[in-house]
Amino acid sequence: MTLLRESATTAPARPATRKRARRGRTDRRPRILIAVTALFFALLYLPIAVVALFSFNSKKSLTVFGGFSLRWYHAFVHDDLIISSLSTSLRISLVAMAGSLVLGVALALGLVRSRTRLGSLAGLIMLVPLITPEIVTGVASMLLFKGLGVTLSTGTVMLAEITFSISYVTVVLRSRVAALNPEVEEAAMDLGATRWQAVRLVTLPALLPAVLASAVLIFALVFDDFVLAYFTTGVDPQPLSVRIYSAIRFGVQPTINAVGTLMLAGSIALIALALFIPRLFGRRGGLDILSGE
Repeated sequence: MTLLRESATTAPARPATRKRARRGRTDRRPRILIAVTALFFALLYLPIAVVALFSFNSKKSLTVFGGFSLRWYHAFVHDDLIISSLSTSLRISLVAMAGSLVLGVALALGLVRSRTRLGSLAGLIMLVPLITPEIVTGVASMLLFKGLGVTLSTGTVMLAEITFSISYVTVVLRSRVAALNPEVEEAAMDLGATRWQAVRLVTLPALLPAVLASAVLIFALVFDDFVLAYFTTGVDPQPLSVRIYSAIRFGVQPTINAVGTLMLAGSIALIALALFIPRLFGRRGGLDILSGE
C-alpha cells in the first residue's frame, strides 16, 4: 500500500518535470545565433564608429589617432565648397519634403476614398517605387530630363526627389486615413461645412501627427540621398552627398570624417523625432508610425 501511495503521488509530477525540461531546452538561446548577431552589428557599426572617432583626430591621418581635437570641424566650417553644398542639400530637402507632402496627402486621401478598381490598381502601382532599385529610378530620371531637353540642375534634383518621396508619404498616411471615421467628416458637412472645409478642419488635423512624422522622415531620406542626386544633379552647386563622393575620388580627407559624423548625427536625430512625434499628440510612437498607425 505504501508503494502504491508513493507511485500515485509521484506519477503526476513526471509530465510536469518533462515539460519544464523541454521548456528549459527551448528557452536556451543558441550561442551561434548570438555570435552571428554580434558579428553582424560589429561589421555594420564599427566602420561608422571609426569614422566618428577619427573626425576628432588631431593629426592629418586616417590610421593613427593622435588625440582629440576639433580641427577638422573647424576646417569644415571654413570650407566654402562644402558649405555651399550643404546649403543646396538643405534647400533640396525642404522643397522635396513640401512637394511630396502635398501630393502624398492628396494621393492617400484619394486612394482610400476611391471605391473603384482603378483606385486599387493605383495603390499597387504606388508600391512599385519602394521596391524598385534606386539606381533604376536615377537613370530613368536622367534619361527623361535629357530626352525633354532639360538641363540638369538643382531643380531637376528637386523634381526627382519629390517623385521618389511621394510613395513613402502615401504609404505612411494611407493606413492612418483608412483608420479615420468618415462619419465625422460627414457630420461636419451636415453642419454646413463644404467638402474642402471638412477636409481642412476635420481630416487634416486628425492626420497632423502622421504628416509631421512623414515630413521629418522625408527630409532625412532626401538629405542623405546619393544615387538619385548623382544622376540628376548639374555641375554646380552639387548636393552634399555628391560633393563628398567627388572629394573622395581624389583621396579621403579628414574633413570628410567630420562631415559624415555630422550627417549621421543629424539623420539619427531626425528619424528619432519622426518616430516620437506621435507621442506628443497622445498617440503611440515608435516604429508604428511607419505603418501610419
